[in-house]
Parts: sequence; structure tokens; C-alpha cells
Amino acid sequence: MKKLIVVLIFLSVISPVFAQNNSANTNTKKGLPDVYYISVTIEKIWLAGTGYVVQYRKSTSQIGTVGIPYDWFTSPDSAAELVKIPKGANWPYMTVFYIDGKFSHIRLYPHWQKSHQTWGVTPLGADVSKHFQDRESFKFDY
Repeated sequence: MKKLIVVLIFLSVISPVFAQNNSANTNTKKGLPDVYYISVTIEKIWLAGTGYVVQYRKSTSQIGTVGIPYDWFTSPDSAAELVKIPKGANWPYMTVFYIDGKFSHIRLYPHWQKSHQTWGVTPLGADVSKHFQDRESFKFDY
């Protein structure tokens, strides 16, 4: 009886090792897309004539800047979505989604009050066109 208990304990400890799946990506084997995302903290959202100019914190503690055109927010299946964060101590952030390694869409989670310190308006005469040059894709440097 003691041998049976020892064998059962041994099998229960060792069996999960053999149950692991060693494939690199099970989603592609099932025909599902490979989806991943990157979230970054927003430092400032500037309202410009053509869209939002978003300054965000990179992983290297530097500030990156991207432009998101207003027309990306027009319909539910657009390339961008604006989701206001609820009241509280949350800090605005941005999430960029990729499907099979290609840009899919972006979500901005700004503060709900436009008077918050993360909102701003571009100064008159400021040239922000360099951030809106490629309107078909989204170049995001993390």
C-alpha cells in the first residue's frame, strides 16, 4: 500500500512535465491570428488641426511623439479608439495592437477632463505635419 501511494505521488509530480506543449505558437496551428499589444504612459496629448499629437514615455525613459489623425476615430471599425479613463488616480495611457506583426489599431485612454495637465493645444503656427505624414500605417517607436 505504501508503494502504491509513493508511485501515485511520483506520477502526480512528474506528469505535468510531459503535459507541456513545446510548440512555439499554438494560435497559428489553430488558424488563429497572433495578437499582441504594447501599452505606454501618455505624457501629453496635444490637440492639433489634423489630429492628436501624443507624447508618450518610451522604455528608455525618453519621450516619443506620434500623430493620430482625427479621421481614424470616425467609426467603430476605425484604426483608433478613444476611451476616457474613469475618475480616480489613473494616469492616461495608450495601447497599440498588432496582429501577425502588423499594426491593427490603437486605443487612447486619456483623462476624462480636458483641463487635466496631460491635455494641451498646439501653439498657433506650430508645424505638426511631420507627425501625420504616413496616414495609412502607424510608426510606433517603443
